[in-house]
Amino acid sequence: MIALLGRARAFFGTMAGQIFVTLTLGMSVAAIVALLVAEQTRQHDFARVRRQRVLASATDIAARMLRDPVRVERMMADHNIIGAYPAPEGVSLSEPDVDLEQALRERLGPQSQPEAAQVPMGLCFPDRRKELAAGLVDAPRPDCWVVRYVDRRGEHRAMALTFPRIAKPPSTVFNPLYLIVIIAASAGLAILVARSVARPLRRLERAAEAFSLSLDPEEIPEKGPEEVRAALSTFNLMQRRARAGFAERTQLLAAISHDLQTPLTRLRLRLELVDNAELRERLLADHQAMLTLVREGLDLASSTESREDWSVIDIDSLLVSMAEDAQDLDQPVRFASGCGGTVRVKPNALMRCIGNLVDNAVKYGGSAEISCTRTAGRLMIHVRDEGPGVPPDQIEQMFEPFTRGAEGQPGGRHGTGIGLTIARALAMSFEASVRLRNGEERGVIATIDMKA
Repeated sequence: MIALLGRARAFFGTMAGQIFVTLTLGMSVAAIVALLVAEQTRQHDFARVRRQRVLASATDIAARMLRDPVRVERMMADHNIIGAYPAPEGVSLSEPDVDLEQALRERLGPQSQPEAAQVPMGLCFPDRRKELAAGLVDAPRPDCWVVRYVDRRGEHRAMALTFPRIAKPPSTVFNPLYLIVIIAASAGLAILVARSVARPLRRLERAAEAFSLSLDPEEIPEKGPEEVRAALSTFNLMQRRARAGFAERTQLLAAISHDLQTPLTRLRLRLELVDNAELRERLLADHQAMLTLVREGLDLASSTESREDWSVIDIDSLLVSMAEDAQDLDQPVRFASGCGGTVRVKPNALMRCIGNLVDNAVKYGGSAEISCTRTAGRLMIHVRDEGPGVPPDQIEQMFEPFTRGAEGQPGGRHGTGIGLTIARALAMSFEASVRLRNGEERGVIATIDMKA
């Protein structure tokens, strides 16, 4: 239950969740308001139909009375005109129907001064037995209307009009079934709209994440509405410009490195002419360190600008091959275990990354053991050494350029401090990560973590 609440809270914190809530509430309220308007219209039509029945009957009786009032009054008294009777005496019309009176005034003339209202049936027929018929004892009593007016001759007339009762339709606005259908339909449409709106943003989010891991991700297909296409096009343009900037930097460093080769070579030739052997060896060592630093700096720059194509490789075969190649060079490297299957990577970048970690393990730990595992959709390559390890608070610092640990640790005092930085940059080029941790007893374990 707690996990479900957590997932719901996370969903409603997203843009899709907020769109879902807004649309669901908005469409539900709009549908209920529409039902209320329809209900009011239906009630108005109901009242209009009842009023038209009274108006038609009253107009008909008034016309008959104008022709032969005595006969018509006698017929109403004898109940010979269905639905028309003499109006009871002394009935007060306390709630007149203004709309009906206005309609009667238009039909009967301005002198008519009509009065009209619905009254209880018992006032029209105090003796109920007169208005009961066989089989209708429990039937609802009809509606009764009293109409009074002055005819064209100046005579005051009054009549009682009865009509079969029309059942007032029940309200459906707050029917639970209707409300459930409205909310469910609104929620269904809202989740579809929310997913459709959020889909381009999720694509942009994944592209931004891939770009943060690699400077050579695949460009986003520019599909969707005009605004979405414009945003994706701008993002792709940003990626291209960023790649161009890093490529220019790499070319600049490569040119500097190339131009330094000639003076460094002349410097070495001149250093070899130094007579003092001890001084000569020290100067040559400094020269070699300078040359190594220049080359590794170039490697670091080029590692962040990899334009290699992606390929699917057999991971165990690659690891076994690298271990055997290292053994051929008399390096203490051993392949411990594999994980089977294939993986989609940039092969050369992966090999250089593993090679850097293996060289680091051999140089500072005395040996390297390569293994591979799979778990939860991730593939992890482990390179373990037998060195003294790294203080836990210094592990992350080992990845910073030109950061060197103590003797016998990765990036020790006699290293340049760039090897792990290059390894991490290479891993990012194929959307992977590199991390270090100390072994349970001794040594350091470097792990390359990537999608399986």
